[in-house]
Amino acid sequence: MRDTKTKGIWVWGTPIKLMIDGVETSVLYLDTEGFESVGKSNVYDDRIFALAAVMSSVLIYNLPETIREADISRLSFAVELAEEFYGRVKGQDVAFEPAKLLWLIQRDFLQGKTVQEMVDEALQRVPNADGDRNIDQVNQIRESLAIMGDNSTAFSLPQPHLQRTKLCDMSDGELDPIYVKKRDQLKELVAAIIRPKVVQGKSLNGKEFVSFLEKILEALNKGEIPSTGSLVEVFNKGILERCMKLYNERMGELGYPLSEHSLQQVHDETRHEVMKVFDEQHFGHHHAKQSVDRLDEEILKVYKNFLMANEYQSSKLCEALYTRCDDLMDQLQVMKLPSMAKFNAGFLQCNQSFEEECVGPSKISYEQRMKKMLDKSQSLFIKEYNHRLFNWLVAFALVMVVVGRFVIKFILLEIAAWILFIFLETYTRMFWSAESLYYNPVWHFIVSTWEMLVYSPILDLDRWAIQIGVILAIFILYWRCCARRKHGSQFMLPLYNSHKGSSNRRRSD
Repeated sequence: MRDTKTKGIWVWGTPIKLMIDGVETSVLYLDTEGFESVGKSNVYDDRIFALAAVMSSVLIYNLPETIREADISRLSFAVELAEEFYGRVKGQDVAFEPAKLLWLIQRDFLQGKTVQEMVDEALQRVPNADGDRNIDQVNQIRESLAIMGDNSTAFSLPQPHLQRTKLCDMSDGELDPIYVKKRDQLKELVAAIIRPKVVQGKSLNGKEFVSFLEKILEALNKGEIPSTGSLVEVFNKGILERCMKLYNERMGELGYPLSEHSLQQVHDETRHEVMKVFDEQHFGHHHAKQSVDRLDEEILKVYKNFLMANEYQSSKLCEALYTRCDDLMDQLQVMKLPSMAKFNAGFLQCNQSFEEECVGPSKISYEQRMKKMLDKSQSLFIKEYNHRLFNWLVAFALVMVVVGRFVIKFILLEIAAWILFIFLETYTRMFWSAESLYYNPVWHFIVSTWEMLVYSPILDLDRWAIQIGVILAIFILYWRCCARRKHGSQFMLPLYNSHKGSSNRRRSD
């Protein structure tokens, strides 16, 4: 443990303007509190180091004299960040690039190995014949750091002065000239490797950097121990929300209800599209799987809501179609002029419209209800059809007798009406019941003629019976009162011969 002068993270107040790749860039220098300070826990050190590693484009790892195993172990978070994000940055520039690592080693001796050789040697794999778990873990960090070789640099500085406690009060002239020279070289090196902070392929401005910093703080403070997984989760939060919005928009554009197969197919296609978008934009490489699993869970949860909505809309539509068909069957049961052809046409139309329009998960259950209702209506109509038609024909025959006798005085019409009436009445008396009549060929002929007159695709007599009756009554009245007086009777068929008022009638004595 040691007492550190820097507390937390200090930021140099005024940004330094540098020209980087022809663009003026503001550079902020951060000074972080060192490891193992008095009164601070390891979690505190981890958060400080994690924040510096994520925020920086260049991370200067300041070490005294040499590289120890503990120094390499502390780089585990930086290694995780590199493994998590760097591979994706190289491919598609969708995450933020991890900081370049600058090993700054302060030592009093300049002879012997160079600092780069020291770093390379320190990163060599340590033999672990006994299978020590800690050594394996450090070796994994070594391997990852070796892979990051292009992203790291080593530099050494001698001690500035023997009296270290008075360094802050000394001018450059009092410091070791070699130190001053190496310090200037370090400044040039840092300025040469500095690059703008890039997030999702875009260099950050001031406001964006503050927003980026807020996300980092949220991620690092989320758990007791900061981890790459928590950082990835926070940065993927916004992308996940956009993907869920895209899924909701795609699924919301559908016209419900849909068949279960169609809805499942659209869901699979939309999910594939959303996953593709997330895969192109998400942060992280290894820990991103947690975000993918979470996205999949959210999609499944929302999909269940769409399933329920589709089922509700399907039930609502099928219920409306069922009710409409039920009302139509009730209307056909009470037709003024019973017609089997009209009933069959309505039956077929109702069945076809239900099959075509009723879709979704409720269709199967409503199909069963519809079949029962239609079968019941059909059997009831057939049962009442012959009986109602028989009564209609009896009444029709009597009406035609009156019309032929007293209205138009057409003897053939009266005779035909009497024949029909006598046939209907005598047949039922002879064979005890009207049901036996329904199997007679004559009855079948009468029914066929009735159906042809009452209903056809051109004329529905049940709908227009009253209007046609009124027109015929007016025509007959006109013919009786006006036309016959004016033109006389020119009827070619036999009529009743009335001698009332005849001038040729012989008078009796």
